Amino acid sequence: MAKENLSLPKTRIKVLLLENINKTALELFKRQGYGSVENVAGALDADDLKAKLKDVHILGIRSRTKLTKDILAAGEKLLAVGCFCIGTNQVDLKAAKRLGVPVFNAPYSNTRSVAELVLAEIIMLSRDIPRKSWTAHEGGWDKSHKGSHEIRGKVLGIIGYGHIGTQLSIMAEAMGMQVRFYDIIEKLALGNAQVCRSLDDLLAMSDFVSLHVPETAQTKNMINAAKIKKMKKGAHFINASRGTVVEIDALAEALKSGHIAGAALDVFPKEPADADEKFKSPLQGLKNVILTPHIGGSTEEAQANIGAEVAEKLVKYSDNGSTLGAVNFVEVALPPQTNATRFMHIHRDVPGVLSKITDVFARRKINIAGQYLRTDGDIGYVVTDVLGRVEVGMGIRKDLAAIEGTVRTRFLYEAPK
Repeated sequence: MAKENLSLPKTRIKVLLLENINKTALELFKRQGYGSVENVAGALDADDLKAKLKDVHILGIRSRTKLTKDILAAGEKLLAVGCFCIGTNQVDLKAAKRLGVPVFNAPYSNTRSVAELVLAEIIMLSRDIPRKSWTAHEGGWDKSHKGSHEIRGKVLGIIGYGHIGTQLSIMAEAMGMQVRFYDIIEKLALGNAQVCRSLDDLLAMSDFVSLHVPETAQTKNMINAAKIKKMKKGAHFINASRGTVVEIDALAEALKSGHIAGAALDVFPKEPADADEKFKSPLQGLKNVILTPHIGGSTEEAQANIGAEVAEKLVKYSDNGSTLGAVNFVEVALPPQTNATRFMHIHRDVPGVLSKITDVFARRKINIAGQYLRTDGDIGYVVTDVLGRVEVGMGIRKDLAAIEGTVRTRFLYEAPK
């Protein structure tokens, strides 16, 4: 499609990437013709970010940037936000939706990296490596086999049988482990894995318990003192999901008492905002614990995958209006059109808007080739394709914007001459 047929040439669409987003994202934007891409190594404070957003059309962030209602409102030209990570809790998703700004993320691109870390930690805990490593650092030489075991034949209990949980299940079974899992949603077991009908059943039978659940009101402190007591004595505990799902003080007590033989945690209820803030946890100093700084998905491969996935979603939305993969927006997968002019309309979800949009074109005797509508109770999203080339100067955008309840309108592209 010729650049002159676009509503806004790609060379003028400003893309701002913060927090050292992987170069695969930058390369993808440039390959797709986006000539104004700024890549900033760190995060910006609120005031600097507000000032910067005034001219930005597409914003890419990771977990340290907080997009509040006020900050989002400062983005007068903001079309979309990409979270180059799994979580989106750093963004006020409702505020973004009300402003007509879809938010995209990469929920599965680091699946393999997290699963590999957990499997490595299972082996390390089974061989009592944390304590033996500590002893060696202090000048000791503990060659005893006491407390060291193979993982073959041991029971791995997976809480949350989603993308990471199932990946771990396959890998652990290949190592000879017996896999049991529990999920609040009915899931098909892979390989020889078996479902547990209750969380208590899983805790009681597992030699290793690994958490892979989202952060929700239901999962907060789901592993508390009472649940830890139900775990098999001498079992090991791993959490690479969200820090809020575990009562850390209760886990620390169980580790000190010996009820839990060892643990590995990659996430914590309170994590430092940056490298300058000191990390504190009740688990520090315990020689049977592996602590890592939220690095489950921090591999070169995962970050490259995340960069490509999120950038591609942003480009598709910017180029043709497709919202597939948006976490706060109605999802529409739009086919490309080679001989049509495309308009986008975001509005409050109130009755009668679609007929008014259609009337804008009917009054001009413009034939509609296709129309796509999705609503969710809060907003409605309409994409209209009209046959042939339609001159922007006909006042169509002005009339679309004048419809009561309109949040945002955008002319995407014209059919070629």
